[in-house]
Amino acid sequence: MSKFWSEKTKCLQPYVPGEQPKLTNLVKLNTNENPFPPSPMVLAAMQEAINDDLRLYPDPNAEKLKQTIADYYGLHKQQVFVGNGSDEVLAHAFAAFFQGKQQLLLPDISYSFYPVYCQLYGVKACYVPLNVHFAINPADYCGARAGVIFPNPNAPTGCILPLTQVEQILQANPDCVVLVDEAYIDFGGESAIRLIDDYPNLLVVQTLSKSRSLAGMRIGLAMGHTDLIEGLERVKNSFNSYPLDRIAQAAAIAAFTDDDYFRITCAKVIENRIWLVAQLQRLEFEVLSSEANFVFARHSRKEAIQIAGFLRQHGVVVRHFQQEQISNFLRISVGTQEQQQRLVMVLEQMLM
Repeated sequence: MSKFWSEKTKCLQPYVPGEQPKLTNLVKLNTNENPFPPSPMVLAAMQEAINDDLRLYPDPNAEKLKQTIADYYGLHKQQVFVGNGSDEVLAHAFAAFFQGKQQLLLPDISYSFYPVYCQLYGVKACYVPLNVHFAINPADYCGARAGVIFPNPNAPTGCILPLTQVEQILQANPDCVVLVDEAYIDFGGESAIRLIDDYPNLLVVQTLSKSRSLAGMRIGLAMGHTDLIEGLERVKNSFNSYPLDRIAQAAAIAAFTDDDYFRITCAKVIENRIWLVAQLQRLEFEVLSSEANFVFARHSRKEAIQIAGFLRQHGVVVRHFQQEQISNFLRISVGTQEQQQRLVMVLEQMLM
């Protein structure tokens, strides 16, 4: 700990991202990346963007990208915000709407970056337990003073909250922002975007990392009432006026343009998830209902940490969490069929 650190820096407990192993020939099922490549249209757009114009700053407002997103979702351009990955968008939302406030309601088992942002921005968190089925109970999210934030589907559980129940939370908290983090919504859930015009306190955050196979480009977005978007823009332009470079903007526009490819790959992920769940259940795993590109499972006889260790020894990496309530679960990303077959083969060696 350096004497030059501020008191805030000394107190931070930073987010720990999923491991990015440097070893080759691993089956990497630990960070929920899409197993399929980006659209060929995206790769072509990126190549075209690599030209002499890179000497120039990109459009700081990403106007063309915002219009593309607005057209795609039936919104106005002023209802769209973009940033350097959804993590940056979330950070700006904490600064714009929650900073220094008391009682931000969020699930106790959820995306582990939320508590980090609470530390960073001086937000008093109120952690709401999931129910016995590891799902969010909307009735528990009433009367928030700072706001409400939750992923839908939740991470790392994969459980989805129906849109009618999202509305219950919005109606119960009309005087603060309700942020719905939809990083995995395209793998089976119904987006809350269609509620934006009815609820001025709703902010929907999404990412191109998962369903559009662009985790390496860091592109995130938020959609909501124009007043909320203006708040995000004020924070963004007080932090970094150019969060998305020319190549990223070109890639994102192409990703939304090639809708056929997007829908085909999402359908493949869902198909592979169904197969994976069936195989895990055959091997005596309890698998939570998932609408994401991962599953959350625990075995009836073996501890999760033992299974994760055995898998790693045999070249398969999955995610194990230390949090007490979920320490016996494994989060397994949906992979290609070949990757999943190897996972199942190694599990069979251990369990059968």
